[in-house]
Amino acid sequence: MCTLKELCAGLPVNPLPPNRGRDSRVPHAPVRTPNLNPQEQKVALRNALRYFPPGTHAVLAPEFAEELRLYGHIYMYRFCPRIDMRAYPIDRYPCKTKQAAAIMHMIMNNLDPCVAQFPQELVTYGGNGQVFSNWAQFWLVMNYLAEMTEEQTLVMYSGHPLGLFPSHPNAPRVVISNGMVIPNYSSRSEYEKMFAMGVTMYGQMTAGSYCYIGPQGIVHGTVLTVMNAGRRYLGSSDLSGKVFVTAGLGGMSGAQAKAAVIVGCIGVIAEVDDVPLKKRLDQGWLMEVTADLDICVQRIREARKEKTILSLGYHGNVVDLWERLWAQCEANGELLVDLGSDQTSCHNPFSGGYFPVQLTIVESEEMMHEDPKKFRSLVQESLRRQVAAINKLSTMGMFFWDYGNAFLLEAKRAGADVEKGGAGTTEFKYPSYVQHIMGDIFSLGFGPFRWVCTSGDPQDLAVTDAIAAAALLEIRGREVSSTVRQQYSDNIHWIKEAGRHKLVVGSQARILYSDQKGRVSIALAINQAVADGRITAPVVVSRDHHDVSGTDSPFRETSNIYDGSAFCADMAVHNFVGDAFRGATWVALHNGGGVGWGEVVNGGFGLVLDGSEAAANRAKMMLNWDVANGVARRCWSGNEHAYNTIQQTMQEHAGLRVTLPHKVEDDAILDVALHF
Repeated sequence: MCTLKELCAGLPVNPLPPNRGRDSRVPHAPVRTPNLNPQEQKVALRNALRYFPPGTHAVLAPEFAEELRLYGHIYMYRFCPRIDMRAYPIDRYPCKTKQAAAIMHMIMNNLDPCVAQFPQELVTYGGNGQVFSNWAQFWLVMNYLAEMTEEQTLVMYSGHPLGLFPSHPNAPRVVISNGMVIPNYSSRSEYEKMFAMGVTMYGQMTAGSYCYIGPQGIVHGTVLTVMNAGRRYLGSSDLSGKVFVTAGLGGMSGAQAKAAVIVGCIGVIAEVDDVPLKKRLDQGWLMEVTADLDICVQRIREARKEKTILSLGYHGNVVDLWERLWAQCEANGELLVDLGSDQTSCHNPFSGGYFPVQLTIVESEEMMHEDPKKFRSLVQESLRRQVAAINKLSTMGMFFWDYGNAFLLEAKRAGADVEKGGAGTTEFKYPSYVQHIMGDIFSLGFGPFRWVCTSGDPQDLAVTDAIAAAALLEIRGREVSSTVRQQYSDNIHWIKEAGRHKLVVGSQARILYSDQKGRVSIALAINQAVADGRITAPVVVSRDHHDVSGTDSPFRETSNIYDGSAFCADMAVHNFVGDAFRGATWVALHNGGGVGWGEVVNGGFGLVLDGSEAAANRAKMMLNWDVANGVARRCWSGNEHAYNTIQQTMQEHAGLRVTLPHKVEDDAILDVALHF
């Protein structure tokens, strides 16, 4: 086992560490099929070897070539560090700046086997959300961070550390870009080749920006989504006895079981892979598991009758579950599901994100590599079957929504019946959860704010929870609209309950949906608590990129933008740039994330609160911009919630002036002008 000091000393090449290969005790990423030609294979191998001195090439070249042949990518398993990978307390890292140590804390949390989906492949979540492309990059980054001063910035090109460059104390310590491919070449097939050659990387949203905090990061959003789905579709905030059926228990989707318990409904979640299923059961996030559909139906029926809170994992394919629920309804009119969705990784449907019902998981993993064309055909057939069952149940009164995982997009591409007559490109038969639920919340300025206590001390997290609750209570007491007050009430309830539900996996972190006022108030209060010693070490504040201004994603975050700009990425790019010069400790800009490569551009940040006045000033400037940017864009697109929110914000901030849209009050004017 190596120490943190050794981990930060640079790439170990003299001597080379022993090659232990892949660890059979942890799950591994599906084999990739990049279809490199011989010349491209040589490029991939040459690119990997350039991290190492020539004297090592005779040993490493055949080894890396074998990895490329067996796994479709060179991960450099030999260099997977022999250390207990976790978020160590910030004072343990041998760094020259607290900011660099905080970034190390976040990186190691992303690769913690308790957090990461495929830790040896450096995949944090989503099947292919990388922290780095290979282990050489990890070692180099840790070394650079250890040596970094406050006069330097580390530049990251898609996992590759370009190097430390002279800078200044108010500049970001790290600037990250992932997948910035020229648009005409931003296709899945081109991505697989470029990733295999080691020149680009899919960072998902918070994997490649070092901000993932485990499935808690989506629990709160899932709670809000299911709760508001009940209000919108079922007309009630009381979900006792109501059944929510969905799929996926992996990195992000693993939150669904816990969310079902928190909102008080019956959650039934299908998962084909027993590894994440067991993980959620061991965590206590799943209450029961069965691989028997008869037992599954029986438990749903019993829980509905008794109005029992239940999170039930079905170990099997969700298509079988949906078809069985329809068969039950068809046989005796018994509708056993009220709400439905899907959180399989359909952004990556042909490389392990979606397993077709016709095959076992083992058969799927073999076929996607050996016969990808046939595998693709089976996936699309399975999607058509899944949609057919969902459509039938919907006619009987079940409410279904798309969870922004590209499920309906891929179903449409597969020829499933999801078209919505006369609709725009981003609309389907079923709404996305952004269009009907979260979009209005984003437009009010609320989104997934989060923080990490770098001490690793649970008591520090408890202090931050109390600080956040007090800040929100104070703001709710001011004159705000009933819609905004409802959001504050939901989030006050969440933060008061969060500790009791044992949501921490990995770092001592918390997520809380909050708006501009809330984020700034909480950050300043936490910074003051660090200054006066109530919190024992710096706190990193961040957010999911899945937020009011972080992401331009026409099939998810911006799917409720109807002025034709849903496919434009100005907001995410300006978010990244604006956060950088307003004081963020690090910033990240990604192609891909959530709904897949080429479908989205997203930006994120990390900000270290060390108790200083400078940190407080950076928090005020950056967090105000980070929210207002997105609200202003949504206002300009015609969203009424955003219009009202930005007007109120301008009254509170004298330096803010936003271009407001004038509404066309009579559409008949347009028809006359266009001779319709």
